[in-house]
Amino acid sequence: MMHWAQRARPAVRAWMAATLVVAAPWAVAQDYPTRPVRVVVPFAAGGPADVYARFVANRLQEALGQGFVVDNRPGAGSVIGTDAAAKSPPDGYTLLLMSNAHTVNESLIPNKPYQLMRDFTPVAAINYSDLVLVTRSGLPVNDLGQLIAMAKSHPGALSYASSGPGTPYHMAGELFKAMAGVSILHIPYRGSAGARTDVLGGQVDMMFDAVPTMVEHARAGRVKAMATTGLARSAVMPDVPTVDEAGVPKYEATIWLGLMAPKGTPPAIVQRLNAEVVKITSNPDVVRAWKAQGATPMTMGVADFTRYMNDDIAKWARIVKISGAKADQ
Repeated sequence: MMHWAQRARPAVRAWMAATLVVAAPWAVAQDYPTRPVRVVVPFAAGGPADVYARFVANRLQEALGQGFVVDNRPGAGSVIGTDAAAKSPPDGYTLLLMSNAHTVNESLIPNKPYQLMRDFTPVAAINYSDLVLVTRSGLPVNDLGQLIAMAKSHPGALSYASSGPGTPYHMAGELFKAMAGVSILHIPYRGSAGARTDVLGGQVDMMFDAVPTMVEHARAGRVKAMATTGLARSAVMPDVPTVDEAGVPKYEATIWLGLMAPKGTPPAIVQRLNAEVVKITSNPDVVRAWKAQGATPMTMGVADFTRYMNDDIAKWARIVKISGAKADQ
């Protein structure tokens, strides 16, 4: 007759195996990282995305005790660096710094070698920054209502500059056109510097630009600030109304940043990274510093960030379709 201890052994072994399965992901996350982590930034060094990527990377390095090394891979509207990240091992040692340029590209560049939500896992949101709609100083309008009225009475006569097709500056303009019901000619440039120069010089009527970049020009009267693009007024330009309150209800077009990892990255590592980024973006000193720069921290769990991204992809897909925007226009 089998002894009771012998009969219990299979059950004990099964219990131990199940315990190990549950504990394994926790152990992976606790040990992570054991070597440096690469943060791919598919934008040029020195820009806002690069600056915030380096800030977050430094804070993660301090918190987790391993290097978080920024690897700039610009080109093709963020596609080159993003593709390199997508093809990296899903082990937690490659992260992608992404922006809403990526969610726009899902519909703007449908034949790119990756798909954002198929080939990546959302990790954490970082922050968003408002834009400001400015006009050349000589344009005979003083508020957004007057600008919309002029655009409606002269369809296609006004022009707006952007830093290039598919950029947040371009798509902010297309969203404005669609929601305000106006026709304004898009003039794309190779970067925001040329676009800004021509608006300041009066060659182009208007543009959407970064608040910190344009605030001094507006104060000096070199441009007129019509409205900012968040749902709340900018802390940097508190006297300027939002597009939403100035005549286009529910308009919102910000530049936001986040982190993703190659699909298949262990969920425990993703959750740990999310928790660490949330600590960074919730830090009162960080909140104050970013507010002074015109940036607002975004604090989301993985599930909320995933929903946010899916909603943003759908939002810009509608605008790309309505506007007929092309990546090479």
